Amino acid sequence: MTRRSATVTLLAGAGAAVLGVPTASAAQSPAIHKPLGSPPHPAAPTVVLIHGAFADASSWSAVVNLLQREGHPVLAPALPLRGLAEDAAYISSFLESVPGPVVLVGHSYGGAVISHAASGNPRVKALVYIAAFVPEVGESALDLTSKFPGSTLAQATTTQFYPLPGGGRGEELLIKQALFRKQFAAGVPVDIAQVMAVGQRPVAVKALQEKATAAAWKAIPSWCLVATQDRNIPPAAEQWMADRARAHTVRVVAPHAAAVSAPGAVAKLILRAVHAIR
Repeated sequence: MTRRSATVTLLAGAGAAVLGVPTASAAQSPAIHKPLGSPPHPAAPTVVLIHGAFADASSWSAVVNLLQREGHPVLAPALPLRGLAEDAAYISSFLESVPGPVVLVGHSYGGAVISHAASGNPRVKALVYIAAFVPEVGESALDLTSKFPGSTLAQATTTQFYPLPGGGRGEELLIKQALFRKQFAAGVPVDIAQVMAVGQRPVAVKALQEKATAAAWKAIPSWCLVATQDRNIPPAAEQWMADRARAHTVRVVAPHAAAVSAPGAVAKLILRAVHAIR
């Protein structure tokens, strides 16, 4: 498939359970039609889902459910969120245990991680970025956040500290619980957003400041989802990064937590990547 940008506007479905229960809109997605438990195609790649900052692997729950209904093997490891190089090294090591071809998916800061972790790995056949950073070598997440106006993340976060192995303290960020839904998950049902706020994973400031040293999207076909209501990463920045990567791109009316609010659209884009490499 030619790696040219094809921008399509999609309407997001409303609400998705983070505890593995898909929304009605997700369940009715036209791309999802096989019964749960259908065996995967022999050549089906494993979809590996990497969460980002202020989230955990459960943020992929509805997407996992939809992909599994299509018969695809899926894995969603926990990301340490301690530093770009060490997080990427962890995911690279994780991928060593995954047999066969891989479609590697990253949300938010997880996009920067997969751009590192996939570098030099011939089994990673596609990269999918969901409201994510797609950095060039020498760029950090904070660099890209401030490249275009629109992010309100700095005003919504609070700083806390954690001990470093060699002594001293590191800084990490959390989104204030009272602001979490508006900042991260606008449109997600209140009860679900509250659970997400309580279980959010803090990200080390170091991870957001660290410059990229690899850009696997230059060698691996990529797909990007631009969340048009994102308050963490400006949608203009997401579109600019997608265009630069010459990615196959869709625009979805969704907040930063697109996998929770619009799991059907996210799963559909991942399936496009899966089908393209098969």
